[in-house]
Amino acid sequence: MNRIQEAFAEGKAFIPFITCGDPDLETTGRIVRAAAEAGADLIELGIPFSDPTAEGPVIMEADERALKAGTTTEKIFELVRELRQDITIPLVFMTYANVVFSGGTENFMKKAAEAGIDGLILPDVPFEERMEFEEPAEKYGLHLISMIAPTSASRTAMIAKEAKGFIYIVSSLGVTGVRSKITTDLSSLIGIVRENTDVPCAVGFGISNPEQAKEMASLSDGAIVGSAIVRLIAEKGKDAPEAVSAFVREMADAVHGI
Repeated sequence: MNRIQEAFAEGKAFIPFITCGDPDLETTGRIVRAAAEAGADLIELGIPFSDPTAEGPVIMEADERALKAGTTTEKIFELVRELRQDITIPLVFMTYANVVFSGGTENFMKKAAEAGIDGLILPDVPFEERMEFEEPAEKYGLHLISMIAPTSASRTAMIAKEAKGFIYIVSSLGVTGVRSKITTDLSSLIGIVRENTDVPCAVGFGISNPEQAKEMASLSDGAIVGSAIVRLIAEKGKDAPEAVSAFVREMADAVHGI
C-alpha cells in the first residue's frame, strides 16, 4: 500500500492545498507541518506558475507573491526533501504542464520522486494527452492524479477506469475559489466514478467551511480545500501556521466525523 492509499484507508480524507513560497518557503514549511499535525491526511503543494489558468484570484495572487519572493521549482524540491525528514503523510504537487516541461519532464519526475512526492495534478493537461506525463511519472513511482469535472460527461467513465492514486472531483464549473453554495449534482457524477473504479475520489473547488467539507466528503472519499486556506495565509503572512492549524483541525474533524 502506497502513501496515497494509506490516506484513504482509515476513512474519509481531508486534503488542504498550500501554495509553496507564499509568503516565503520557510513559512510554507511551518504551515505544512502545522497542517499535518492538525489532521490533514494528504497535502497538495502548489508550485507557483505565472499563468495558472485553473485558479481564481486568491490562488493566482498567491502564485504572484511566491514568484516575486524568488520561489523556484528547485527550491521547492529542497523544501520537500526537508519536510520528508519528519512528514509521513502523502504529498502531491499541483502545477501546470509548462512547469514540468521547463526542466525536462523526466528530470522533473525523477527529482520529485527523490524528494518524496507521491503524485502530481496537472489541471491543464487533457485526459487524451496524459501519457506524455503519466509514463515518466510511473517510471519513478508517482501517480498522475486525474481530474473529473461536471463537464467530463461521457468521458467520466473512461477517465475513472484509468485513474491512479485518487481522483480529484471538481465540484463546480469555473476556476478555484470559495463558493457559498455548491449546487452541482455530484451524486450522479460520483456514482459513475464508483461504477468504474475502486480508486478513491475527493471533492474540491469551492469548499470553505466544515459543513461543506462534511457534505462533500459524505458523497465521496474526502474533501479538498484550497482558496480558503490560501486566503488565510494571505491575511496572516508569517503568522499563518497557527491560524492554518486551527482551520485544518476544524475541517479535518468534520470530515473524519462522518
